[in-house]
Amino acid sequence: MESQRVVVVVEDVAAARAALQWAVRNFIRAGDCITLLHVCPPARSRRRRRSLRLGGFQLALAFRELCNGIAEAKVEIVVREGEVGETVVATVNQLAATTLVVGLHDKSFLYRSASPYERMRRVGCRVLGIRQHATARDGSFNAELTQIETINLHVPPPKIPFPMFTLPLGVLWRKRSKAKKRK
Repeated sequence: MESQRVVVVVEDVAAARAALQWAVRNFIRAGDCITLLHVCPPARSRRRRRSLRLGGFQLALAFRELCNGIAEAKVEIVVREGEVGETVVATVNQLAATTLVVGLHDKSFLYRSASPYERMRRVGCRVLGIRQHATARDGSFNAELTQIETINLHVPPPKIPFPMFTLPLGVLWRKRSKAKKRK
């Protein structure tokens, strides 16, 4: 089988951690390449930017520990700065990923967009959205998988309307109205 390149969005929420756990248990195979992607918000000061990047890298390192159970899997950490949705789409396309794994929560970047479907259509890979349920027992958790369809629909070009009647009806009506006025 061919190896996959899976990008997992790393956020400081339980849903992102649950999404990675679900992907490790159910989707990722030995030999796959896993990229842990964290996007920091833009900052003006150099000190603030550095602390955000460092915090994102430390968060990604904590997520990396969840990937230790996969033999022969290559794990990469990428920390970028920018608006979350646009940066995720650009990075996924740049890395030529086969799958994007996203933890769905109330403040997810997928929901903040004015047109989330338009943004996801620009992603050149399969998108898996994982929502964690509140019930967890014995160290296991319940998760719901949602595959977000990114198929581009083919819309045929609009048809050119064919004129059915080419008679100058307006000219006929004007002639009659002028004839009535003369009488």
